[in-house]
Amino acid sequence: MPARHLSRGALGALVFAGAAALAVAGLPVAGQSVGLHALTRRLAAATVPAVAGNAPVAALLAGPGTPDPPPLPSPSPSPSPSPTPSAAADPDAPTAADGEAGILRRTVTPTGSGQFDVVPGSVAAPGPGTVRTVRVEVERGLPVDGGRFAAFVLTTLNDGRGWGHGGTMSFARTDGDAPITVVLASPRTSAGLCGAPRTDGTLSCRNGPRAVLTFHRWVNGTDEYADDLTGYRQYVVNHEVGHALGHGHERCPGPGQPAPVMQQQTLGLKGCAANSWPHPDPRAA
Repeated sequence: MPARHLSRGALGALVFAGAAALAVAGLPVAGQSVGLHALTRRLAAATVPAVAGNAPVAALLAGPGTPDPPPLPSPSPSPSPSPTPSAAADPDAPTAADGEAGILRRTVTPTGSGQFDVVPGSVAAPGPGTVRTVRVEVERGLPVDGGRFAAFVLTTLNDGRGWGHGGTMSFARTDGDAPITVVLASPRTSAGLCGAPRTDGTLSCRNGPRAVLTFHRWVNGTDEYADDLTGYRQYVVNHEVGHALGHGHERCPGPGQPAPVMQQQTLGLKGCAANSWPHPDPRAA
């Protein structure tokens, strides 16, 4: 509103309020005669603190000006770091059951060195009956603990459900000459020892005094034994040593019945139930 339209009383009030605002702002006015125009200029140049009672005056005298900047947005919180994905399980790492069978890594390399190491040491036959002595050999370079593999073989052969059932025979181990040798070999080496190159090392065999086990099956078993690899390993030891003891192949006796240990279970169960033992009587275990 132009100053010339103000009444004398309003003008006085305005001058008084302006002087008060200058005093609040720290501008000396005592003892000075301050006109309206001078007061306006001094107020416009002054920074008037926003205290109670002076905001209307500062707004009236300063007139329109630059609007206050909008408040700065609050900083967004830093995003939480994504959780580090856990390392994928090693598919070649052995399970506890693998370790008991001597497997150090589940990697199956088709071709091996062709050289064999005899597992050192000897173990006496634990039971009565005829003693059958075996030697254990492992192809050099296979990821196998020979001592644990040999222990698995001997424990299987001396199980109460095995060939020595009822105390008829017992198995000892030697690192010297023996009538039976249990061999663990790479697929192609085992195929060569078995005289069956077309099998590509997927089948074990008995060749003379040797019970040859292919590392392919020792690691992987078969589909029927996928949930019981220990059972398959016990089966293949008993089956091939059974040949060395003079036993031939047998057939499935009927659907649902236990497969004879001398059945070629690696080629399929033919309706029988999987069975690892010559005498699968649970009371004899």
